[in-house]
Amino acid sequence: MDKKQTRLRRARKTRAKIAELHMVRLSVHRTNSHIYAQIIDQNGNKVLASSSTLDVVVRKEMPNGGNTQAATSIGKSIAEKAKSLGIVKVAFDRSGFKYHGRIKALAEAARESGLEF
Repeated sequence: MDKKQTRLRRARKTRAKIAELHMVRLSVHRTNSHIYAQIIDQNGNKVLASSSTLDVVVRKEMPNGGNTQAATSIGKSIAEKAKSLGIVKVAFDRSGFKYHGRIKALAEAARESGLEF
């Protein structure tokens, strides 16, 4: 198995567990250049809020979207959007990525801003 297949296997297991819990999920995806976060409803049908390093406001602040500072900014942004929708408790879906670096920075920033995982 290569790295991508291993990541997708981890992601499948996580999403199956979140589906059993029937919770709103905070889904995170990262590339070498950017990081994306979405709040998805319990059924997985609708994106309620999203934030990424491609957003115009974030790009003006940080032209380099592939670092932990940008991930922290996205974590705060997605938490504020979720709180404005009345969402406080979410399940963290890291999409099979290991919990370190930018994924960890985004999660910690979202927790500090009021989201509960």
